[in-house]
Amino acid sequence: MRTRWMLVPLLTLAAAANALAGECPALLDSTLPELRGKEQINLCERFAGKPLVVVNTASYCGFAPQFKGLESIYQQYHGQGLEMLGVPSNDFKQEDADAEKTAKVCYANYGVTFTMTQAQPVRGSDATPLFKALAAQSSAPKWNFYKYVIDRQGKVVANFSSRTKPDDPAFKAAIEKAIASQP
Repeated sequence: MRTRWMLVPLLTLAAAANALAGECPALLDSTLPELRGKEQINLCERFAGKPLVVVNTASYCGFAPQFKGLESIYQQYHGQGLEMLGVPSNDFKQEDADAEKTAKVCYANYGVTFTMTQAQPVRGSDATPLFKALAAQSSAPKWNFYKYVIDRQGKVVANFSSRTKPDDPAFKAAIEKAIASQP
């Protein structure tokens, strides 16, 4: 008898997990390689149901100091559920091919603690599925440090050019709107 009662909660948990798996927004239905290590980041598992900022980055871009401001925004709003994903790209010829050098710029030079991937294409037919979906919902990045704010349902709330600094009031307002969205 005791075994049967123990199975019911396990079956219920399994059903709940399957239901959640079906709720993955198309935008997040892919994986990307983490910057440090050999693991793949399952975007659904990591970010579904959470407000998210996605930024295409480049270590040798003049906008690279924005890493500090992005980290500050991440620290400010992470307690309210905000996640952030940095995706290095050499599409604009300002990223190193060596992931270790990229990691040093992000983590050692700028103190980044939010999720970072290995370099990926972010424009055109070679773009990752994430950036193809972002382009379909808004626009492709026009340069490095193009910022997308995504709500809990996987919809782009707003996008911001490289010139928009992380402390810009409009950027922060979009983040607050994404945080306030219901899952």
